[in-house]
Amino acid sequence: MAVAEGKSFNFEPVENIKADYLEVFDFDSKNQYIKTETDEFSAVCPFSGLPDLAKLTIEYYPEGGKCIELKSLKYYITSFRNVGIFQEGATKLIYEDLKKVLKTNRIKVSTIYNIRGGFLTTCVEGTL
Repeated sequence: MAVAEGKSFNFEPVENIKADYLEVFDFDSKNQYIKTETDEFSAVCPFSGLPDLAKLTIEYYPEGGKCIELKSLKYYITSFRNVGIFQEGATKLIYEDLKKVLKTNRIKVSTIYNIRGGFLTTCVEGTL
């Protein structure tokens, strides 16, 4: 719970992020570059209790013979919506969860957060 000017905002713990929502399908093209993006990523700043909104970009090569199923990815990303997590931590967690299910080392997750307090924040985890 964050407090601002005598008001409190409730948010969920990180344990409520649903990595088990992620589903993959077999795909035999290890050198195909795959990029998926959304402008609809949101979580809650655990310091202020205010929403953090970002453009999320996921880039990977399906070295492990797997691709992410997009509907499951949408449900997973939506599970962040009411969770209190710092921007950097959200980016890292998405990277780790996707790297695990996709079984690839060639993955990169980037978030570009909406400007807050005059600061534009970009977080990048992983390399291609």
